[in-house]
Amino acid sequence: MSEPTLDAAAAAAAAAGAVAAEPAVSAPARTRRLSTATRAILRLAQPRARWFLPGLAAGVASMLCAVALLATSAWLITRAAEQPPILYLSMAVVGVRAFALGRSAFRYLDRLSSHDAAFRQLSLLRVGVFSRIIPLAPAGLADTGRGELLTRLVRDVDALQDLPLRVVQPLATAGIVAALSVAGVWSVLPAAGLTLLLSLVVAGVLGALGSGVLAARAERELAPLRGNLTGQVLEVVENLDVLTAFGALTGRLDALRRADELLRRATLRRSLGVGVQGAVLSLFAGAATVAALAVGIPALAAGGSGGAAGGLAGPAFAVIVLVPMAVFEVFGTVPAALGAWREVRSSAERVATAVPTEIPAEIPVEVPVGVPVEIPSGGATGPTRGERARIVELTDLGARWPGAASPAVTGVFLRLAPGDRVHLAGPSGAGKTSLAQALVRFLDYTGSYTLGGVEARLLPQSEVRAVVGLCEQRPWLFDDSIRQNLLFARDTATDEELLAVVDRVGLAEWAAERGGLDARVGERGALVSGGQAQRIALARALLADFPVLVVDEPTANVDEEQGDRLVRDILVTAAEDGRAVLLISHTPVPDELITARVTLPGRDPGLRRAAGVLPA
Repeated sequence: MSEPTLDAAAAAAAAAGAVAAEPAVSAPARTRRLSTATRAILRLAQPRARWFLPGLAAGVASMLCAVALLATSAWLITRAAEQPPILYLSMAVVGVRAFALGRSAFRYLDRLSSHDAAFRQLSLLRVGVFSRIIPLAPAGLADTGRGELLTRLVRDVDALQDLPLRVVQPLATAGIVAALSVAGVWSVLPAAGLTLLLSLVVAGVLGALGSGVLAARAERELAPLRGNLTGQVLEVVENLDVLTAFGALTGRLDALRRADELLRRATLRRSLGVGVQGAVLSLFAGAATVAALAVGIPALAAGGSGGAAGGLAGPAFAVIVLVPMAVFEVFGTVPAALGAWREVRSSAERVATAVPTEIPAEIPVEVPVGVPVEIPSGGATGPTRGERARIVELTDLGARWPGAASPAVTGVFLRLAPGDRVHLAGPSGAGKTSLAQALVRFLDYTGSYTLGGVEARLLPQSEVRAVVGLCEQRPWLFDDSIRQNLLFARDTATDEELLAVVDRVGLAEWAAERGGLDARVGERGALVSGGQAQRIALARALLADFPVLVVDEPTANVDEEQGDRLVRDILVTAAEDGRAVLLISHTPVPDELITARVTLPGRDPGLRRAAGVLPA
């Protein structure tokens, strides 16, 4: 049997459709078939045979010991009442002890081995899902609800570990143990074996039907409802100040309560189904015992205490009457496993639809490792970072966001060499941010974009981003210290180097007042101002030592005076390093700080072409 691999993980995570902000929770058709992507996810969630089979074997052994323990105990007690010589009982005494110890020991091995297998496979699934998402981020996930995506990638992925633990192994264990138990009872009294078999079949069918009628829809709805609730909670928490300021908090909290109520009702309906399953199994466990009594008493009477031919001895009678209780205890996992299957299936479908099946055409595709790069004549002579960074040249460049009807920017001509400091201006919607996203290969482009004479789409994206760095309009700051927010740009940097770069961006005094590099910045930079966040992002970029730096609207979140100082610091620092800078800003920039200007005239069809590079 072929085994899933890490490469299969990425393929399995591919899905059809985008993630909805608020997923539909209506019950899908019961006859719906699994999609190819969902089947791939489920195959990947099932551990490899060499990991899974030891746990399954231990689980079967544990359950067989439980049934054998009850059967041996019943035989021993009944036979002991006949007061035979002790030697006739010694084997049964040893068996009771062995089965009691074996049940616990095998149960421990089962839990240890099966959970280890499930967690190993879960790690492969997580890596596969994230490896599929990484090429899409950030532009390909712009329309994805963060809370919904978080639920799919965390809770729904975690729920897939229930496939081996709560679905496959319980069904396999119950089937094997039930079959062996029926065979054992049949060998003692065929009629009793037949009644046990019929009781198991009827109980399984009725339990599954009852659960399906009462709880199937709820079990399929649970995962989408959790995702919806998580998304709404995240939205309220992140926008609490805005909702409070505009008096909209009460309405959002009411919506949150409604979402919580839907989830609570679905959970209660599932609990009702579980209760019905338990009742059905208890009823038929008793019915199997009564049926064993009904067919066993005549055989017992025919055999008498001596166990005549064709009859049944007293100890054997006790075995066929009591064994159904132990078998039904094992078999009780079957309806629960079917319910768990519906939940696992729902989670697998949501994981499979977390990202598009195919990468949108607007998202750049990574160049496979090992593909040779043809260097144009007159261009760079080798693949080193410095040579590629000599010149960045855009010729009639355009870019489009995924799903957009028209390009966000077209007709851009630009040439950047080391030491150039270009101010890119234009009205809102002209495509300035789209151009920045294309330069760091978050968006694919039309036209030509070369680094050191090599077309950017022919280069690995990591190499392009090692040359061209981006300081975004809203820089992402992790909920950690200043040190950690800088170190991920260059993890080998010393504290002296970090303090030096903090000083270069004008934050030395501020950082010292807050406790130095260990000062925390809060979640998404909540404890720092907009200007300070921009300066931390700039320090991060300087530490990464990008030859070409794109700075997107650094003055958007600061007042005019701070904005002017920030722009001056950015351009002066770049001039000192001989670094090429593309400064995207609405605000005017003094001529002495820049070497050229580019203006994007907006979305007017007659003004789509950029004005080009003009002397400062």
